[in-house]
Amino acid sequence: MQVTSSIKYIGVDDHEIDLFEGQFEVPNGMAYNSYAIIDEKIAVMDSVDGHFGDQWLLNIKNALDGRTPDFLVVQHMEMDHSASIRQFADAFPNAKIVSSKMAFAMMKSYFGSDFADRQVVVAEGSTLSIGAHTLNFIAAPNVHWPEVLFTYESAEKVLFSADGFGKFGANDYDDPEGWACEARRYYFGIVGKFGANVQAVLKKASALDIKIIAPLHGPVLCDNIQYYLDTYNIWSSYGVESEGIAIAYTSVYGNTKQAAEKLAQILTEKGAPKVVVFDLAREDTYECVEDAFRYGKLVLATTTYNGGVFPTMREFIEHLTERNYQNRTIAFIENGSWAPSAAKGMTALFAESKNITILDAKVTLKIAMTQETVAQLESLADALLR
Repeated sequence: MQVTSSIKYIGVDDHEIDLFEGQFEVPNGMAYNSYAIIDEKIAVMDSVDGHFGDQWLLNIKNALDGRTPDFLVVQHMEMDHSASIRQFADAFPNAKIVSSKMAFAMMKSYFGSDFADRQVVVAEGSTLSIGAHTLNFIAAPNVHWPEVLFTYESAEKVLFSADGFGKFGANDYDDPEGWACEARRYYFGIVGKFGANVQAVLKKASALDIKIIAPLHGPVLCDNIQYYLDTYNIWSSYGVESEGIAIAYTSVYGNTKQAAEKLAQILTEKGAPKVVVFDLAREDTYECVEDAFRYGKLVLATTTYNGGVFPTMREFIEHLTERNYQNRTIAFIENGSWAPSAAKGMTALFAESKNITILDAKVTLKIAMTQETVAQLESLADALLR
């Protein structure tokens, strides 16, 4: 695939994988992107997962039409992008390896060698000319590992963005939902904790004239670049992407589920712009995390369990707080047979979160819904819609 007349896509699609990073469901596979910039000299941008090293080397051979690479640029050392470095080094013994100082230290751990005789160490502000194309290196620490670099190719105005702007799904899968859905799940699942670091690199990117974004996962982004930059700005600043209310529940015998669904009905009847409801025990955890960050208001409905919070709900809240969940309004529905206390426990779990407003209008059930419960749900709906 041609990215531009001088830049070719040489990555691979993985349809064998079921869980990315051992936890994220990827029913549509995963892409490990790599690119070749062909000029007086040739720079290959990143390698691929170790299971696809042979295919990647074949892609390089086919793309270069008899030429060999002069450089391998390593932007990120996570194994889905670095595992084939050794194979590349053996196949192209005259090629230099370009990366950050920290990345070379990681190579020593991974491969038993830091390729000392072939190193080109770069950092913020470093450049590498390969002819008409110049690579400008941008430090992007903790987006989402500490050694990460972005690379801006200034002749064709291409930002090679490492894991930034990536998404789940193989590139040969035509995603009917477009980029944002799986990019959002990817961002908040993997990068979400590091919003401040993403904000820092977006500030650097704002000074660049970017025509193309070439990430390490997902499609090359060529149209409406400002949309992708603006969306990443919202996500990384923990802003509200869409007006609406997310309701997350756990339910042991169905009563808490009934209350959550009744609240959704009431909110819809009262004109809420968007209401989404999800069962934390049965739905993809990271789809739920994605929605919690997408909308500005979140209702958590759960059972009192061992005097505290039902385990699945507690784990969900921990997923949110470890990703710096903030700038949101939260409400609680609690259930308990004799001493409901889940709301108190959930409140405590958000104690260190920033800019969280917890509504006073909580709803308490003692096992089953009653007319009093419905009245409480009506009051909660009104509070959420103010």
